[in-house]
Amino acid sequence: NGWLGGTIALVSIFAPSFLLIAGTAPFWERLRRSARMQAALAGVNAAVVGLLLAALYHPVWTDTIVAPRDLAAALVAYVALVFWRVPPWAVVIASATLGWVLGMAA
Repeated sequence: NGWLGGTIALVSIFAPSFLLIAGTAPFWERLRRSARMQAALAGVNAAVVGLLLAALYHPVWTDTIVAPRDLAAALVAYVALVFWRVPPWAVVIASATLGWVLGMAA
């Protein structure tokens, strides 16, 4: 619904985490030393990793890796990020440019 709907959606997405941080800030040192809290945060961390992997597989992987050249481009981007330590913004721009050029050639 335009700017108003976008603003409401943005606030709705980020407000709970900001409120949680503001609410736990005064107690953070005590919470950080708690074994129960450490276990809970380890579980939350594992859940987030699982959600990110699921989001990577579907729809990203299933909709974008459809030919061998797509796999090659993804592997080059991965190597650039992990081994060559290229900044993520540069890899995104290079990948988008390569995709656009290859799309124009097809």
